[in-house]
Amino acid sequence: MKKIIIAIDSLKGCLTSNEANRAAADGFALSMPEAEVVSIPVSDGGEGWLEAFKGVLGGEVVDVNVKDPMMRTIMAQYLVKDDTAVIEIAKASGLTLLTAEERNPMVATSYGTGQLVVDAVRRGCRHIIVGLGGSATSDCGIGMLRAIIDAFARHGSWDDVRELSHVHFTIATDVTNPLCGEKGAAHVFAPQKGATQEQVLALDARARRFAEVSSRHMGYDRQDMPGAGAAGGLGYAFLQYMNAECRSGIDLLLDSVHFDTLLQDASLVITGEGSADRQTLMGKLPFGILQRAKKHHVPTWLIAGRISDREALRDAGFERVECINPPDVPLDEAVKPETAKRHIRELFRVGLYLTE
Repeated sequence: MKKIIIAIDSLKGCLTSNEANRAAADGFALSMPEAEVVSIPVSDGGEGWLEAFKGVLGGEVVDVNVKDPMMRTIMAQYLVKDDTAVIEIAKASGLTLLTAEERNPMVATSYGTGQLVVDAVRRGCRHIIVGLGGSATSDCGIGMLRAIIDAFARHGSWDDVRELSHVHFTIATDVTNPLCGEKGAAHVFAPQKGATQEQVLALDARARRFAEVSSRHMGYDRQDMPGAGAAGGLGYAFLQYMNAECRSGIDLLLDSVHFDTLLQDASLVITGEGSADRQTLMGKLPFGILQRAKKHHVPTWLIAGRISDREALRDAGFERVECINPPDVPLDEAVKPETAKRHIRELFRVGLYLTE
């Protein structure tokens, strides 16, 4: 009996990972009913991180009143399982919480992410896993640190915070950028958060000053560590102030579901994302899944709503690279959730596995 593993990333703005996986599984149920289908919700640390870990760990989703990037009160969620908390920073400090007109990384704050950390610590969590993706901020995590100080520091200084001394932080990101410079948080990521070129320079200068002050005070400097530039410098705050461990988001999740064990008797892996091109091969989620599958000699198929550089994707090792959308479908129709689910389901219902 064939064993098929389905692990499709969210099609951003269209389908969650769970929804995409279910559509593919429904297609296989019609075309290959005898197959064992294993569905794994996945995320690399951004959108869907909380949902993916809930699928892995179970646990309780906790609602917390926090401040959004503009310091407005909203309801955000994180996951608790025993003494472990899983935080998706986009729930409190995400770009999707703002309109296009509101995007301004000069003022957007990560304060709400700090409030999620505080709540998790007060609940007794001793391991906090943080998915660093989709942020609206470029504040180097200063807002997050301020929220923690406001909650725990009697005299208003980070040195007074004692509650984190027995908490282990793991940050999940596939971003390896440093905090500052041409490859740093401001230059690479701030423009998509609404920054002008003048603001990018100001943000980078602000990050340099913060790192200089932090390194003098603490006696070490982690601004150049891989991941420091993630989420507008939130990665740096976790690394510098909380001694966090930095892991690849997809590797952390796949280890949690014992993906390599699942691959040992698998016949096929299906992965995918909204848009696939050469950038897929630069550490994005489907490529991480491909690398694991190749070690076990399991063929991997890639599906996407839009595909470029098909030959490069095939040369990298994807056995099949398939667009879910027929060529005559308009974009505004293709991105409708029901349309996307129908197209994924149909792709596998018609027996794609029999054809080349």
